[in-house]
Amino acid sequence: MFKRIFVIVLDSVGIGAMPDAAAYGDAEANTLVHIAEYKGGLTLPVLTSMGLGWIESIAGIPKVSRPLAAFGKMSELSEGKDTTSGHWELAGCPLFSPFPVYPNGFPPEVIEKFTAYTGLKVLGNKAASGTEILVELGEEHLRTGQPIVYTSADSVFQIAAHEEIIPLNRLYEICKITREQVCIGDHAVGRIIARPFVGKPGSFTRTSNRHDYSIKPPAPTILDMLKQAKLSVTGIGKIADIFANQGLTQSFPTKSNLQGMEILADLAQTNSEAGLIMANLVEFDSSYGHRNDALGYAGALEEFDKNLATLLPKLKNDDLLIITADHGCDPTLAGTDHTREYVPLLVYHPSLALIGQPINLGVRTTFADLGATIADNFNLSALPYGQSFLKEISR
Repeated sequence: MFKRIFVIVLDSVGIGAMPDAAAYGDAEANTLVHIAEYKGGLTLPVLTSMGLGWIESIAGIPKVSRPLAAFGKMSELSEGKDTTSGHWELAGCPLFSPFPVYPNGFPPEVIEKFTAYTGLKVLGNKAASGTEILVELGEEHLRTGQPIVYTSADSVFQIAAHEEIIPLNRLYEICKITREQVCIGDHAVGRIIARPFVGKPGSFTRTSNRHDYSIKPPAPTILDMLKQAKLSVTGIGKIADIFANQGLTQSFPTKSNLQGMEILADLAQTNSEAGLIMANLVEFDSSYGHRNDALGYAGALEEFDKNLATLLPKLKNDDLLIITADHGCDPTLAGTDHTREYVPLLVYHPSLALIGQPINLGVRTTFADLGATIADNFNLSALPYGQSFLKEISR
């Protein structure tokens, strides 16, 4: 039915605690609502016109009478609240065995393997905030040349290094070794993350040269199926990292939300191939959610809305745009970790408003409904999980 499907994943833009959120310590989480309350109301005219106010009561976002998009929210079926499992589930591959986590740091056998394969001793080896650990250990890193290894509540092995002490190519090589030789088997964490930084003691700053090394999805995703069917599959931002470069025909890494939206707008005009264009906008999460910066998060949402206004007129009549998220990261809560939340679902195509009545997609039981809808659209085999909502937006 649609020649091109654009999916924008607003990394960490959750919209309310799921029923099991208390088990994750997130019973009070509601990323979008709390940010709006903190700011005294959000100004998101495009998202408002699309029906965001129909999903949840959000300060500054009224419920318009004739939303331009179908709307709803999705539950996560996977056990977890991390980027990798969220995206895999969106692509039709839920994860029922959670990735290992290390609240007390990595066990000796993991660190010993790291040293054996890289020739490097480590600093840190604990769960920590990415900015705070630079304050604590950055100067010692400069003195010793030893990388800073740390984790979080998520399943990640993060390696921080000053770009003048361990050059980027070497840091990426260390991360690749860790992915392939160290964090395997029972210790196969979801992601190895390169965390380069610059500056001097007292003013260290993480750079945009972050790079993630994920494990491969355990089953074919909608990306794999589209590529197998000779359709175009384009990843923007972290998509290639999250899917371990599987299922893509081209990839565009980005350093900001703005760059991601600019690439989307450009491809909407220049790429006429049938298939999927999927973008991850990571700054909501990395720059604001994890930093407890609710005001900055609000500004990033409002900037996205302005860029969305630029993108929409570039979409063709046979294009479909889906806006969603992969988990929450409520910056108003005490912690700095992801939160177990529903994610918003806005589904737009230029002629949808002609239907003349709101299309409520309800509460979907799994993120995999997105992948199922894409498979349905391109007449591919049904995925094991998810229910297509293609007919609901086509009436």
